[in-house]
Order: sequence, then structure tokens, then C-alpha cells
Amino acid sequence: MIPLSVLDLAPIAEGSDARTAFANMRALAQHAERLGYRRYWLAEHHNMPGIASAATAVLIGHVAGATSTIRVGAGGVMLPNHAPLQVAEQFGTLGTLYPGRIDLGLGRAPGTDAPATRALRRYYAGADEFPADVVELLAYFEPVRPGQPVQAVPGAGVEIEPWILGSSLFGAQLAAKLGLRYAFASHFAPAAMEEALALYRARFEPSPRQAAPHAMLAVNIVCADTDDEARRLFTTQQQAFVNLRRGRPGLVPPPLESGDAIDAFCSPMEKAGIDQALSCAAVGSPSTVAAWIRDFVARHRPDELIVTANIHDPAARLRSYELAMQAVASIA
Repeated sequence: MIPLSVLDLAPIAEGSDARTAFANMRALAQHAERLGYRRYWLAEHHNMPGIASAATAVLIGHVAGATSTIRVGAGGVMLPNHAPLQVAEQFGTLGTLYPGRIDLGLGRAPGTDAPATRALRRYYAGADEFPADVVELLAYFEPVRPGQPVQAVPGAGVEIEPWILGSSLFGAQLAAKLGLRYAFASHFAPAAMEEALALYRARFEPSPRQAAPHAMLAVNIVCADTDDEARRLFTTQQQAFVNLRRGRPGLVPPPLESGDAIDAFCSPMEKAGIDQALSCAAVGSPSTVAAWIRDFVARHRPDELIVTANIHDPAARLRSYELAMQAVASIA
């Protein structure tokens, strides 16, 4: 069975608040652990009213403390927003508190808009800085060398599992060159997925951290007892995406009255856009989801899948992850 993981943004739903979002996050992590999910990742975003995962390292510690076996990590830390030493200290601390359970996914996008990027107070000259920042960051986890002027305390010698995140060919090339695991954001930017996977696998250079290429693909899965109910629940994600494209990000909206109602919510051009962006989505009953995953895995051969489910109702969200795991387990 292909391993499944959870990608969470600590969503804040309409009618709710951040405190409730964190309680729901904790409940989902514990639920995922019981169900056998491998990882629970939180993604850094800023200046987004419906996303509460801005202080990613803090939330990773909260989730790790509330669980005992599931790996917990960042999917990811947006490195342009941070000094590499600070990230090494944060994740060195997490790796010390929760040994053998901490993942560090690294992305080169700011995870926010231009005003918030400026407010984060670290100015990013361009993509050329990201590889050097990654190399510097990972070096802080190596044993301290004699005369080393700067150390991550804690950090040096601490075991964490690094990943490169991407939605283009850039991350694939970097992960291959550095010999690291690679996660592709196919849940919202699938256009370059096949080319990026092929490039990563073809150019991978073994390293002390990773002997062979290892790729994880992100997918949207909304699973319910019936196809119609799953399609209705999925309209939450579709609305949120349209609102973001319109420049009006907000709290996570409730679903529409039916899956077909999304056609009246947005223009045909907007609908085409979200259909393309969210094309890596399994939406339906367990049998429908199982068939979709079987085909997706056969075509793209990922080593793992990481699942996101932007569902307004917390109980329906828990149920979706439960049914998704059952669907994958049913695949021969």
C-alpha cells in the first residue's frame, strides 16, 4: 500500500477562529496517527485570513507533543523568509525534543503577497540564493568542525529529514543535485509535475542523506459516503481557490448546496482555471477515490502521497481522511 500523509494549513473556517483551528489541527493529527498516516505536515503561509499555520515550527511542536509515532514536519518552511541559522535552531530543538520524528520541507516561495514579504524583513534577491541557503542550513545539522565560527545549538548532530518542495523544475533539479527527497505541489500546481518527476529521477545524485530518489506527490482527496456528497464538500476548496484568484482570500467557506452549484458561483473561465489547478483531486465515495488513486499511482509512480482536504466541517474532514485511508487499503 502506498504511504499516505497529511498536509494541513490549520484552516480557519467561517464562523470559527484560530484557537478552534488549532484544536481541530490537533484532533486531525491524532486521528491521522490512529489511522496509520505516515506524516503530518504544516505549510507556512502569511497574511491569509483562512490559514493559521504562519508560525509553522511552533505548531509542529504542538502536534508532535500531542502525538507519539507519526512524523511531523513542515511542508514547508519558506526559506526566503528566514535566516538559515534560525531555522536550524528551531528544527534542531524540535529534533531534540522528538527524535526521529521531525521532517523539514524547504520551499523558495515566500508563501504570501508582496506587502507581507516586505513586512517579514528579509529581502530575497532571487532564486540563486535559495540553493546556497539550503546548503548552509543543512550544514548546521552536521557535527561541529574544529574552529567552526557559528553553531546551531541545538542542531549540530540532530537527526531531521530534509525535503525540497517545488511546483516547477527548479526544485526538482536542486533536490536531485543535493541528493534529497522531493515533494511536488501537484495539489494546486500540477502543470509541471510529470516533467519535474522525470528530471528529478534522471538527475538524482546519491548523497549521505538519500541513496536513491524518493518523490512524494500532493493530492486533494475529499471522500464521503457518496459521490454527490463528496462533490458538495469539494465546493469549499473550489470557492476558496476562486476567491484567492480574485484577490479576495478569506475564511474557509461552507460548501454550496451541491457540487453543480460551483458553475453558478464562478465564470466559465474561472471554472476552467480551478479545474486545471485542482486536477490532481480524488473526489467521491471510497470506491471512486480508490479507482482514481490506483490510476494516479500507476501513471506517476510516486513513493508517497500527501493528502490535503480543505473541508469546512471538522467532522466531515476527519471522516474524509478515514475513508481515504480505507480506499487506499482496498487497492490490490
